[in-house]
Amino acid sequence: MLDTKLQFRLFREEDLTEVVDINRKCLPENYPPFFFLDLHMSFPKTFLVAEVENKIAGYVMCRIESGLSDFHPGRIVQKGHVVSIAVLPEYRRKGIGRSLMVASLNGMLDYKATESFLEVRVSNYPAISLYKELGFIIARKISKYYHDGEDAYVMALDLLEKKFSNEHLKAI
Repeated sequence: MLDTKLQFRLFREEDLTEVVDINRKCLPENYPPFFFLDLHMSFPKTFLVAEVENKIAGYVMCRIESGLSDFHPGRIVQKGHVVSIAVLPEYRRKGIGRSLMVASLNGMLDYKATESFLEVRVSNYPAISLYKELGFIIARKISKYYHDGEDAYVMALDLLEKKFSNEHLKAI
């Protein structure tokens, strides 16, 4: 883990340029700036950044949707959708992605979400491993989900079954 110069906090509009830059550097799927701002305005408690020495090292942004449960067939539930998470390469494998995920999952509960889900490339083994450690299961596979033709797993988590501690994220 990094030293005490690491802090987690809610995204602010002045973070937009840095967050968009991280998205473009780290992920092949990019969003226009207005999309980030829309998620921030709609679901601020699930849009977080990790900051190291006043530089944003990573972010997570989510939204809340109504949809069919991945755990209770036929039931419509509020679901937290992890839309995008990225950590700059030089800050990876230090617990930042895990902490961002935990904080966003806790934020989803504030919006009455009972489940969470995300899409992940089937080849992204480090991310799949992290999500499994957090309690996500592979719910299904979507063929050719990404622009380059790669498949995605939809991974799901029952938020009511899994409780997380945010003790190390008091700054949020």
